[in-house]
Formats: sequence, structure tokens, C-alpha cells
Amino acid sequence: MKIYVYAIAKNEEAFVERWVNSLQEADGIYVLDTGSTDNTVNKLRKLGVNVKQAIISPWRFDVARNKSLELVPDDADICICVDLDEVFLPGWRKELEKAWQKDTTRVRYNYNWRLDKNNNPLVNFYIEKIHTRKNYHWTHPVHEVLTYEKDKENVITIDSLTVNHYPDDNKSRGSYLPLLELSVKEAPLDDRNMHYLGREYMYYGRWQESIDTLKKHLHLKTATWKDERAASMRFIGRCYKNLKNYRACKAWLNKAMEEAPYLRDAYVERALLEYELKNYKNVEKYCLKALRIKNHTKSYINEAFSWDYTIYDLLALANYYLKKYEYAIYFNDIALSYDPNNERLLKNKIYYEQKGR
Repeated sequence: MKIYVYAIAKNEEAFVERWVNSLQEADGIYVLDTGSTDNTVNKLRKLGVNVKQAIISPWRFDVARNKSLELVPDDADICICVDLDEVFLPGWRKELEKAWQKDTTRVRYNYNWRLDKNNNPLVNFYIEKIHTRKNYHWTHPVHEVLTYEKDKENVITIDSLTVNHYPDDNKSRGSYLPLLELSVKEAPLDDRNMHYLGREYMYYGRWQESIDTLKKHLHLKTATWKDERAASMRFIGRCYKNLKNYRACKAWLNKAMEEAPYLRDAYVERALLEYELKNYKNVEKYCLKALRIKNHTKSYINEAFSWDYTIYDLLALANYYLKKYEYAIYFNDIALSYDPNNERLLKNKIYYEQKGR
């Protein structure tokens, strides 16, 4: 089988060596550089990567991805789209070849989008960026989607194939908002794009625009995925929180709990709100409700704060203010097991123990 990797890149020199090393099992690697001003291109070429340079103007992620896919030879049996801040875990080719069938068109596999300091996944979900050479193209200016051109595709799932994501948090996402606005303009009934646009307005602190857009998402007939609907409700609540409308915030967080009671996120957001309002019994109440949910679903919707030390930290703080110092110590110790070098948690431990004497 011929297995080729393709990607787009711009100013990624810090990631090149790690990325290429994780892809040595491929038969070839093809990169479209879209205007690097650092040493990305030279480093890629020195490591044997096939690189072509092109300026995409006006910028669109789907156009760039399609041009990078065009670089892949026609004899490819399997194409893998991998960004330079992503790393395939060793042995991926063996797992891929073992599972691939003659009629397979695409593969669904594990994606650790966010990891903690110990490399444990906090947000994990499936992605589907492994596919046949023909009958696929990318659509949407941003948050682009790999789209099948025929009637029926055959997607298989390989749980033993995993990619880790190590994002550059200093990288600007300034182009996302105008591209999302363009996406919604091009496809106003696309529920996914509407949700992303509302979320992006929230990131920019444009609270009312976010609320209005997320409500549009919830009213779309195609907006049926409960996880995403609950996220829109949470984000509306988060916007109202920033507008100091706490009653509306609580109402929308309650809606999110009702929409997807199997997700921790709305309960944790409610606990965070109650902590801000100094309602410490309610902090305890909603944290304990969140902890009853044990299943960490494979969804990009999951918030990192629902699965890291946050719940236990909140429980420790709430119990401290409720003068239940033994519980404060107990929950703070659990929080520290998630993040042993957290200076604030370490200081709190000393303080709780002093108060509990």
C-alpha cells in the first residue's frame, strides 16, 4: 500500500523535526507552505519532505488544504492530513494497514486535542482525516470539513490509532472570525458553522452578538446533536455571566444540564458561577453532581476543566469557606494528584492544614 501524508504550514519551524519523526512510517510527506518567513521550508526539505510554496489570497483553509492534497501522487492508496502541531503515536501504519479494507474510504481515529502536563488526555474525540486519494475535497473557509463526493462512504474506526495535539497557544487565530462570518454567509443553514461563529464572538467578548448567534444555532432544524446544543446553551450562559445577568446565566446553564445530563460541563460551569457568587453550598452541590458522571465521552465539546483538577479545587475551596477543613484538605490533595506542582494548590494545602489543627 502507498500511504502519503499531506499538510499545510506557515512558520512552523519549532515543530518540524518532531512532526517528521512521527511520520517516518509514511511512503512520502507533502507540504504546501503558505508563506513562511522562518526556517520551516529549509528544515522540511532537509528532512526529505516534498515542499511546494504558494500564497493563498484571499486566505481560506479549504483552498489551502485542497491545494496540499493535489501534491499527493495519484498512486496513493491512503492519504493522511496531519497538521504540524500534531504527532502520530508510533506503530500507526501497522494499525492502519491491519484495519483497512478494499472498500474503506475513510478512517475515524483517536485525537487527543488537549493533554495535561503529564501527557494525559483531557479532551479526546474522534477525527476522520485519513482517506482515499480520490472522491474527497475540503469545504468551508475555516473549521474546514473533508467532504465525500460520492453517495456512500465506508468509514471504519481504529481505536488503536492515536494522534496527540500540541498547539502553539501563542499563534494568532485572528483570521478565524472573518472566515467564520464568511462561512455562515455562504451556508447560513449549516448548524456547525453557526455554532462556531457564536463561540468565536464569545471568545472576542462580543457577548450580545454571541448570544444572538448561538440562539440562531439552537433554532436551526439541523441542530439536533445534543452535545453541541448543550454547548451553545452553556456559552449563552457564559455570555450572560459576563454581562452580570446571573439569573439568565443560571437559566441557560440549567437548560444545558437538561439537554445533555450525561456531560459534566454545565455542572462545572454552574459551580464556577456559584463560587463567583460566594454560594459555597451550591458549589459543593454542582461539583458532586458533576463527579457522578464517570463517562468521558469522545467529543470535542468536552471542556478540559471538567476533567482536570478544577472540580476538586472548587470542592476544597467551598469546604474551606464552609469551615469543613478536613474535606478541604481531602479534596485539595486529590487536586494536587492531577497537578502536583501547582503552586496555588500547594499553598492552599498548607493553609487548609493550619486551619484544620
